[in-house]
Amino acid sequence: MNRFTAVVMGALTLLAAGAASAEDKPAAAPAMSAEQQAQMAAFANASTPRAEHKQLEYFAGTWTAKTQFWMDPAAPPQETAGTSKNEMIYGGRYASFGYSGTFWGQPFTGQGLMGFDNLRGKFFNTWIDSMSTSFWVAWGDYDKASNSWTFRGDMPDMMKPTTIVKVRQVFRIHDPKRYTFEWYEMRDGKELKTMLIDYQRQ
Repeated sequence: MNRFTAVVMGALTLLAAGAASAEDKPAAAPAMSAEQQAQMAAFANASTPRAEHKQLEYFAGTWTAKTQFWMDPAAPPQETAGTSKNEMIYGGRYASFGYSGTFWGQPFTGQGLMGFDNLRGKFFNTWIDSMSTSFWVAWGDYDKASNSWTFRGDMPDMMKPTTIVKVRQVFRIHDPKRYTFEWYEMRDGKELKTMLIDYQRQ
């Protein structure tokens, strides 16, 4: 049993004990030990939404998306369009992103999450979609001066799966109705922008 599971089980046991005593005659709940109090405080610290989660409410809503992506940095980008329907879930703890559009002329859908891990003190984002079998996760921070989140992660190279490609992502808020998403890949020692998505709130 890991530490998190132990804390949750302890909290549920205390709740069950309180419910059982309520079914009998009213009685004072058993006093928690110092360790149990510390466990409850740790559980609250790990699970309570903070100001960082409140920031993510910006992304909720329906957005039109215009995407540019570069297969060759020396060539003009290819372009496509789509729609992103986003919402806050689990009591405001995560921003859920649902994208639908086309890619290379084919229907394309994807799902992502953005959140803030209280224990790590880091923002994160995830992604899965209809044109892959992989799961993306990256960790990052918010910069107030630029009103942006920068995430870093890595992925296998599609052409050489044993080669790991370093990736940098930037979510940048421009105004209440527009934000952009940038994707950069480290190739041969150089960082190249391979994708730019411009989102406009509907």
